[in-house]
Amino acid sequence: MSLLRFAARTLLASYFVVNGVKAVRHPSDFLDTAQPVVDKVLPPLKSVLPEEAAALLPVDATGVARICGGLQILGGISLATGIGRRLGAGVLASTLAPQLLTTNPLKAAADDRAKFGAELALLGGVVLAALDTEGEPGLAWRLRAQRQVAAKHNARRKAELTHNTQAVTAKVVKRAKALRKQAEGVLS
Repeated sequence: MSLLRFAARTLLASYFVVNGVKAVRHPSDFLDTAQPVVDKVLPPLKSVLPEEAAALLPVDATGVARICGGLQILGGISLATGIGRRLGAGVLASTLAPQLLTTNPLKAAADDRAKFGAELALLGGVVLAALDTEGEPGLAWRLRAQRQVAAKHNARRKAELTHNTQAVTAKVVKRAKALRKQAEGVLS
């Protein structure tokens, strides 16, 4: 892990940790942003989930603000420390997505549009962090490479089998010709 990656991830995570602590301690400050999520996101989510899981979802904006705050704290710490950093970045992205989806920047005031732009940029940052493999090949690349190696091995094995089959066939044909000559010699 490079020092620059560590510093960048820590700086990005610090925003979410601070914001999450504020949301957990003072959820009333976040009611304006949590209420559209309660109104627009939770009802369809509750209709899709089983009753046992839907019962665990919050029913008011205070609960949504606290849960998002807690998730931001956990995701931020995970991203900053590098322990489960990609999962943590995914959690952070999931805390921003409902809020961005419920915001209409065209109908918002100038300050709200600026806040929307900043949150969109933060979403881009955490998505990048979630996809960062630190220069190591990702799982998809490893699977592709393994398939290519297996295909080359299979092709080589098939060529060897074909060569061996042709050699055996040539020996059998040669032996059959020799036996035919012997049989012709005996019969004549």
